[in-house]
Amino acid sequence: MNKPVDRERSLQLAIGSIEKQFGKGAIMRLNAEGPVTRDIQSIPTGALSLDIALGIGGVPRGRVVEIFGPESSGKTTLALHIVAEANRLGGVAAFIDAEHALDVKYARNLGVNTDDLLVSQPDTGEQALEIADMLVRSGSIDVLVIDSVAALVPRAEIEGEMGDSHVGLQARLMSQALRKLTGSICRSRTCVIFINQIRMKIGVMFGNPETTSGGNALKFYSSVRLDIRRIGAIKKGSDVIGNRTRVKVVKNKLAPPFRVCEFDIIFNRGIDKLGDLLDLAANAEIVDKSGSWYSYGEERIGQGRDNARDFLQENEAIHQEVERRVREHYGMPPPSGPKATEQESNSAGGNGKDPRDRPRPVNTKKARASS
Repeated sequence: MNKPVDRERSLQLAIGSIEKQFGKGAIMRLNAEGPVTRDIQSIPTGALSLDIALGIGGVPRGRVVEIFGPESSGKTTLALHIVAEANRLGGVAAFIDAEHALDVKYARNLGVNTDDLLVSQPDTGEQALEIADMLVRSGSIDVLVIDSVAALVPRAEIEGEMGDSHVGLQARLMSQALRKLTGSICRSRTCVIFINQIRMKIGVMFGNPETTSGGNALKFYSSVRLDIRRIGAIKKGSDVIGNRTRVKVVKNKLAPPFRVCEFDIIFNRGIDKLGDLLDLAANAEIVDKSGSWYSYGEERIGQGRDNARDFLQENEAIHQEVERRVREHYGMPPPSGPKATEQESNSAGGNGKDPRDRPRPVNTKKARASS
């Protein structure tokens, strides 16, 4: 066996050769500052119960997230809430609307800064994923939503005739795109959210017949996968005003998976944040629930969930105090914005971008400055 001094010298020579050929940062020790050792920052989802279920306070930056579920279950609503939270923290968002169904008024109601939101309605799946690649490589996007994977139609299918067979085209397209995107997503700290639909496997007699479109690549490359379902209707008299929604974290590389949370989605208003906070506070016994009455400390805040929720809405100081105590109880950190992430990138010896990446095709500096 070689002497320790000789082994260390050989290792340093090898590291020097690698950095000379591939650039500084191509290889590093794990205890050095860099993209590998940076703490994972998160963007809140708009539902505190889901932030707690995810374990890190929201969806991770620099990772791929998949949101899937049946029709009208709240997939796009959840994605738009994440965009709104990123805007609130000073971030820039982009939305690739492959379904051509984005409701601007609804997005504005959820808190999205529609004036600075970058929107693309591509003609083909290749065009959509190429645009996504360029936006991610620009290093200036905090959240990128692709709605949806099922609507990413390959060019060959569009140019072909109805009834033509195109076996595996979309799966190959997604696999190739994710191989290209993953490295850039990590370096740019962009949270890329793929919305996906559910399909049924043919001939399945036992087990779950459901699957998602676009092949298996997205399942592997996603750090977080969220299964969102509508489990009940919310009524006011005889009118349905919203849905009770359940989200299961079916995959999580950053915290324990398989956690489940429930919250309300109100039509034209989105996630009921105060109702969600009230449920969490009652479960943690921060707010006392006795029969139909809710009490905070010595004060009764309302009879029934709706009245207690209205009390929190009207009393901002108590609302903030309850939220702070709920976050402390569940060990949730306060949300972190893009400014902290940029400082971390700069302290790591770079600007968060890869010098081998192409020049930025999209100028989003003005959007970041205005936000």
